[in-house]
Amino acid sequence: MALRHAVLAALLDEELSGYQLAKAFDMGVANFWHAQPQQLYAELARLEKEGLVDGREVVQDTRPNKRLFRVTADGLAELERFAAESAKPSFIRDDLLVKVQAADHLDAGELTARLTERAEFAETKAAQFEALLKGMRGGRTEAEFLRYGERIGPYLTCRRGLAFERANRDWCREVIDVLRARSA
Repeated sequence: MALRHAVLAALLDEELSGYQLAKAFDMGVANFWHAQPQQLYAELARLEKEGLVDGREVVQDTRPNKRLFRVTADGLAELERFAAESAKPSFIRDDLLVKVQAADHLDAGELTARLTERAEFAETKAAQFEALLKGMRGGRTEAEFLRYGERIGPYLTCRRGLAFERANRDWCREVIDVLRARSA
């Protein structure tokens, strides 16, 4: 998947500025595609040049003008083409796993500290996803939302992000327990 597809998908529901897109990536999209704000701005410019998004300037009185972007029919067609392709398997690339791989030769206390940091980060992210999911559901139960909700795609990707962060947290805690038991 290219960044372009993640940007197009993020723009499906509403017009967004580059700043709003970066915020959307930070919360919802980042669980499956990470990008820096400058990468997003550059991608928006490319997509606009290719006719996959339209940009319009909004004049603001007390702030600098901003540009809002929306997906065009050609952009939607590109997403449909992308969706028809076979999905490539994902791979883990994580510096913490390299450290755990070398655990037998490293200071267990330092490694435990890094694992604790990651577990705490994952716990915080999981709580953010839980809040996001609750907000998306409104007053409905999850079963009701999954059956009748208007936009199910963002909800399902947030659920995947939640599962990912919970799994990270649980794995870190398990490794910490193993390292502590071996040190005792």
